Amino acid sequence: MQVLYTAQATATGGRAGKVESSDGVVKHDLSMPKSLGGTETPGTSNPEQLFAAGYAACFAGAVGLVARQQKVEAKTVEVTARVSIGRDDGGLGLAAELTTKLPGVDRATAEKIVHAAHQVCPYSKATRNNIEVKLAVAD
Repeated sequence: MQVLYTAQATATGGRAGKVESSDGVVKHDLSMPKSLGGTETPGTSNPEQLFAAGYAACFAGAVGLVARQQKVEAKTVEVTARVSIGRDDGGLGLAAELTTKLPGVDRATAEKIVHAAHQVCPYSKATRNNIEVKLAVAD
């Protein structure tokens, strides 16, 4: 792979610690969700939220790229990512659901764009065959 950009972040203290990017732009205190036995302190985040935010942004970019390549005018691209953590055969695992809104684009075209974007999005490539990812198109 020819590296085009590298992000760097450091976590201290695990799920109940903090995370900060090397440039200081991302700086979050972390707490474990109550459903995982934590305190879920207000104003803090957790790894699943951070992953969902990154995946949603990256996938929205991929959807926009595919729409442009297919000459489809997508004025607004909105992606909501839901990242879940739960028990699986090996202990704990992740799953993701990506719901995309493409106002003004018919459902069949939107579904084609979303499935094509799933083939090119770097996050989708990284998760492929590793975690379950469900795709949906919202009205």
